[in-house]
Amino acid sequence: MLRALVAVLLGVLLAWSGPAAAAGSKARAVARLVDRSGKPAGTATFIATSHGVLIVFDLKGLTPGPHAIHVHTAGNCDPKVAFTSAGPHFSSEPSRMHGYLSAHGPHAGDLPNEFAASDGTLKATVITNAFTIGNGKKSIFDRDGAAVIVHGGADDYMSQPAGNAGDRVACGVIMRTAGPGVRKGGTHRAHK
Repeated sequence: MLRALVAVLLGVLLAWSGPAAAAGSKARAVARLVDRSGKPAGTATFIATSHGVLIVFDLKGLTPGPHAIHVHTAGNCDPKVAFTSAGPHFSSEPSRMHGYLSAHGPHAGDLPNEFAASDGTLKATVITNAFTIGNGKKSIFDRDGAAVIVHGGADDYMSQPAGNAGDRVACGVIMRTAGPGVRKGGTHRAHK
């Protein structure tokens, strides 16, 4: 029931985003995630809308059940160091703490838990207005980029620094594919 309601609400939000979004004039980005052994683990697609950033997850190889997902400050996914190279959660306000239930939270990079099916696949769509994929203060794109991390367990939305969510099990560098900052020749690294 809840998933059906979320799907309907997302459909309404997409309809409100208007023809400009449909025409592809908005910023877009993609992260190709890998697991701790370096094997492909799926994608996260980021699409700017007039109501925030729509994120579409299509992941595989996860343990069934809930998984925390966060956007991190550095576009670096080194499995040799358990993806710690991606840095902390993205936050455009340094005074913010992690978690939706934290008195001083959440970080802009905090996203809701998502659920992997019994076959290890995770297909979900969320929308956030806590950050942008364009330019400006709320943009996740700076000199060292950004990454999306999937944790082995659920985020409790309160514990510091990552909601007691367990190991970082998948990571993907977020690369712009359309909009400001995309360079010719396939380089998608953006700078403020």
